[in-house]
Formats: sequence, structure tokens, C-alpha cells
Amino acid sequence: MTDFPAVSREWHLVARPQGWPTAADFALREVPVTAPGPGRILVRNLHMSVDPYMRGRMNDVKSYIPPFALDRPMDGGAVGEVVASAAEGFEVGDHVLHGLGWREYADVDAQHATKVDADLAPLSAYLGVLGMPGLTAYAGLFETASFKEGDSVFVSGAAGAVGSLVGQFAKIKGASRVIGSAGSDDKVKQLTGKYGFDAAFNYKNGPVAEQLSEAAPEGIDVYFDNVGGDHLEAAIGALKLHGRATLCGAIAQYNDTAPAPGPRNLVAVIGKRLRLQGILVSDHAGLQQQFVQDVAGWLRSGELKADETVVHGIENGTEAFLGMLRGENTGKMIVSFTR
Repeated sequence: MTDFPAVSREWHLVARPQGWPTAADFALREVPVTAPGPGRILVRNLHMSVDPYMRGRMNDVKSYIPPFALDRPMDGGAVGEVVASAAEGFEVGDHVLHGLGWREYADVDAQHATKVDADLAPLSAYLGVLGMPGLTAYAGLFETASFKEGDSVFVSGAAGAVGSLVGQFAKIKGASRVIGSAGSDDKVKQLTGKYGFDAAFNYKNGPVAEQLSEAAPEGIDVYFDNVGGDHLEAAIGALKLHGRATLCGAIAQYNDTAPAPGPRNLVAVIGKRLRLQGILVSDHAGLQQQFVQDVAGWLRSGELKADETVVHGIENGTEAFLGMLRGENTGKMIVSFTR
């Protein structure tokens, strides 16, 4: 007797977006559900992640990760419950993290599933603070940017899943000053209130370079870039001698239909001997154990606050994704299939 339905719903990309994605670029379709074959597990997804990098995968261009195929299910981080198993080491009822989101039921190669403990943290946390965004923030700050105690740090997109953690990690580890930018006055208040940033500004209220100069009159040592564009240009201007920048995202440019101009002050990189380095979280798997140990401890002690913006129902998956691109989330944007 099976404990899963005959059909499942999943989101397909049906057209390559030109500029901002629209609802017409996606379709929610029904597909049959079958028992897993040898070495595989069937997972009922409980929560799925929507992330900025997914926008790039909607373009048919060569990149570090293959593009989404048209008329096929999209994928991404998800956590769920095993409902059928043909793989050693996995039992019905286990909770697992895997990469086949955007669908209600996932037929997963057990080698690509990781058991997670619902007693250690809420399951959705494994998509955020204890998952890919958390490790991105941790590795990007401590390894890529070579953060050290006493550094002054600027974070763009600071109210998002990664940025909100970067700023808090820096404060916990002894930053002299942490500044964040966000897209609303309410988010600015949350940065300086709940998250403990020393200063923050709404980038819509005036030129980024001017607001950053006011918030960090003595300059910055580290910049964590989630936005690109005018934020990167402003940070280059504010970075001190031998400053470091982690280039994590460029959400301001993801939906551009023409190449965006580069920072006009790149020559300053030479004179200041700056280091600008990109990050892909997949390069930092060796930090996983230390990351979980540190972050779980900070969560338990209350030093670290991790927020989620939750949208319920797979039918609202693409709207959650578009909302994330519009900056409607505070912390990690999650699509939950539970009520």
C-alpha cells in the first residue's frame, strides 16, 4: 500500500524571460508519482527555497551551473519527508535536504540527499540559516573577505537571507562597525534594531555613495556585495587601503536586458590595492562542520537572529520567487507546502 498520491504538481519554465520574469514564463503542471527505484527515495516536500541565483538559470547562457530546461521541472533546495525508500540508510519518516524543489513530490537519488534533524532546528532553517545562504554568508565573510576583529563592514542587500547573516556574524566576531543597505525604511529599522547593525540606510532615499559616506565617514575594511551596480561603485570608493570585497550577487542587474556599465572607479582598486573576489558556496564545503557548530551555537545563545518570509502553497511558488526579486522578503524567502 502506497502512502503517496497518484499525481504531483511541479513548476516548469516554459519561456526564457526577457527582463523581469512574468507569470507567463512558468506553468504549474501535474505529473504521475511512482515508487522509487533502487537507490532512490520518494520525498514529500515540506518547504522549498527560492533564491536570486535562480534568475540567472532562466537564461540560456553558459555559467557555473546549467540553465533550467524549458518544459521541465525547475530545481532548487528543498526539505521534506521520505514517504517511500528503496535506498539503504533511509527510512520512511526521515527528513532530508535535497536539490529537487519546485515540486510536491521528488524522486531523489539517495546519494544526493542529506538527513536533517527536526529536533535541532525547524526544518525550514536548513534552507536558510543552517543551509546554503548561511554557509554563503559564513564563507564569504570569514574566508573570502578574510574578516578580522576590528574590521568595519558594509553589507548590501542586508535584510535578505545572506546579508542579514553577514552583518550579524561580523558583529558577533568583533567588527568595529557594521553598516547595511536595504530597500525600505522598515527594513532599515530592523537592521539597526533586531539585527544589531551600527548603521543602515535606504538606498532609495538618495545616492548610495553619499549615504555610505555618512554612515562610514572613516571608510570600510570589508564589503559584502549582494547587489552590484551603484553599491559596488560606492563601496570601492569607501574601502580603505588593502580593503577586501566579497562579490556574492548582483541582484540589481539580474533582469537587465542590456549589459550594465561597470563601476566607473575601478582604477581605485589599483591604488588602494583592493581585493575583489567572487564566491560560489560550492567551493567551501570544507567549512560545513565548523559552520554548523558555530551558527547552531549562536542561535542557541540568542546572539543570532534568523528571519523567514513564508509563502504558503506550491501554487504560489512563482509569486514568491518574483517577490524575492522585488525585495519583499526579510530574511530567507521560503515556500511552505504545510499549513
